[in-house]
Amino acid sequence: MPRYELVIETDFAAAHQLRDYPGDCARLHGHNWRVELYVSCEELDPLGLAVDYKILKRELKAALAPWDHYFLNEIKPFDTINPSSENVARVLYEAMAERLNDHRVQVSRIVIGETCTARVTYWP
Repeated sequence: MPRYELVIETDFAAAHQLRDYPGDCARLHGHNWRVELYVSCEELDPLGLAVDYKILKRELKAALAPWDHYFLNEIKPFDTINPSSENVARVLYEAMAERLNDHRVQVSRIVIGETCTARVTYWP
C-alpha cells in the first residue's frame, strides 16, 4: 500500500542546562532549536490530502508555545529530567502524537537540532 509522509519545519528559542553533565553544557545556555515534524498516512481524505499543512503548523506551534523563550529546566517534565535534545525530541513526539494521531494520520518522527550541525531523530 502507498504511504505518504509530510514534513514541516519550525524553530523555537529556549535556554537549558544539563544537570550533572561533565562539561560546558552544565552551564546555562540557549539555542535556536530547529524542529522537523513528520507525519505519515496511507489513505488520503476526499480532497486528496493526508492532513492540511495549516493543521500541522498550528498544532506544532501550540505544542512549542510553553517552551519558546523559556528556561526548559523550569518546565515539566524537564524540571525532573534533563532537557537534552533526546528528551526534548521524545517529549515533543508524545505531545504531537496526542494532538494529531487518528485513524488515518500518525506522527512518524521528530527531528530536533540544537545547532545547524547537531540534531537527533526520535521515533518509537
